[in-house]
Amino acid sequence: MISKTFITTERGQVARLTFTLSQSFWADRIHLVGDFNNWDRSAHPFQRDHDGKWVLTVDLRVGRAYQFRYLCDGEWMNESQADAYVHNPYGSDNFLVVTDPYFKRYCD
Repeated sequence: MISKTFITTERGQVARLTFTLSQSFWADRIHLVGDFNNWDRSAHPFQRDHDGKWVLTVDLRVGRAYQFRYLCDGEWMNESQADAYVHNPYGSDNFLVVTDPYFKRYCD
């Protein structure tokens, strides 16, 4: 699950995104990897909360679409709650999260 809030900081408005994965994911490590961190595979590690869920919060610039993926013990993992999907050159999809406060996700 991805939750978004838009807050004002000393740097101006930012999108605060919280990524939450179920406690049922059996993993030693899960990382958020994307174009916002130059696809660094270790920059944004998830932590387990008191309920055992995997959680990570990041602040990103408003008004952008960011590509990302989850890396779970070296294997790429999907996100069904992404705002959109885009094909990547490796034969799979990257996921998009849109940081526009007026963006409405299309659901059919």
